[in-house]
Amino acid sequence: MFLATAATVLMIAHLVAVWLYLRRLDRPEPTGGVIGQPFVTLLRPVCGLDPFDEETLQSSFDQHYPRYEIIFCAQSADDPVIGLVNRLIARNPQVPARLLVGYDRISGNPKLNNVWKGWNAASGDWVCMTDSNLLLPPDYLATVVGSWGPATGIVSSPPIGIRPQTLGGQLECAFLNSNQALLQFAAGSVGPAYAQGKTLFFNKPLLEHAGGLRALGQTLAEDAAATLITREMGREVTLTPLPYAQPIGRRTLAQVWNRQLRWSRVRRDAFPLLFAFEVLNGGVAPVICAIAALVLSGGDLAFGVGYVALWYLAEVFLAARAGWPMGVQGVFLLVLRDLMMPAIWLTTFLRRGFEWRGTAMAAQPAASAVPAE
Repeated sequence: MFLATAATVLMIAHLVAVWLYLRRLDRPEPTGGVIGQPFVTLLRPVCGLDPFDEETLQSSFDQHYPRYEIIFCAQSADDPVIGLVNRLIARNPQVPARLLVGYDRISGNPKLNNVWKGWNAASGDWVCMTDSNLLLPPDYLATVVGSWGPATGIVSSPPIGIRPQTLGGQLECAFLNSNQALLQFAAGSVGPAYAQGKTLFFNKPLLEHAGGLRALGQTLAEDAAATLITREMGREVTLTPLPYAQPIGRRTLAQVWNRQLRWSRVRRDAFPLLFAFEVLNGGVAPVICAIAALVLSGGDLAFGVGYVALWYLAEVFLAARAGWPMGVQGVFLLVLRDLMMPAIWLTTFLRRGFEWRGTAMAAQPAASAVPAE
């Protein structure tokens, strides 16, 4: 009876999450909001040259927003992306944009150390920090700004994966789309939302009052810290109506494993109680409960097959409605993803911290700023 109840509850939660996202697809984009259309600094850290960089960084200049500037931040003058950024700035004189180069060691987080100079150089009170591999639609800034509500402390949005070019790329989309983005938006629909580092829209004076950019280095990732700080201020994380696309391209299975393990360690460090229940994430635990309940009760295993089919067909239907990549082998990758999840969850406990772009990262107090030489 317990197993049957658990299987039923988990299935209902899964279907409700799918339903909540389907409702978002018909929701109109926010207009106006409570802060109007203030001047915004679009802050984009860049590091290295990736296949989609020209397209994703060009999208910074194509915003249908009346007043904004772009600040690109690179760590070193010999970074291969600098030439591309300079060409894009020259190609788009209609938008005020500049590239700042240097590295300020304000924390153990290299991304924060990179954007520190841009944060200080921002011309206004509103800053949107956006990863370089996010493809921004023309209404990106207008939507982010319009999403700010009376109780908002930060506006954020998870990414969804598009354009996978390998089996590993398709697997990463399976993780990003109908699992992580689905659950993040479901959480935001029924309770407190969680920030995701691809998009972080701040009111600069508000964050400075809570410790500023340095305070975001208190956990393994700035988005987890932003969530905690926002809640400590008595404010909310507000999600945009829908996520924004990240072109995936080529991924190996090892790269997917390492990325998921890295993010798993971030969640374990920042939200340990919530992380304890992540072992129930995906289809493995509910399917085991359903099959075990049928076996122990002498029920027809055909109901188990129907249970599995309903679980994954709900995701396939959602992907089709949302326009997410799936393909013929997509269902098999959903199953592979779910089989990987318990292994990733267990491996997370082997050690804390991780390596990101060659830098070992661990939660630690922010250090004093050391200006780049």
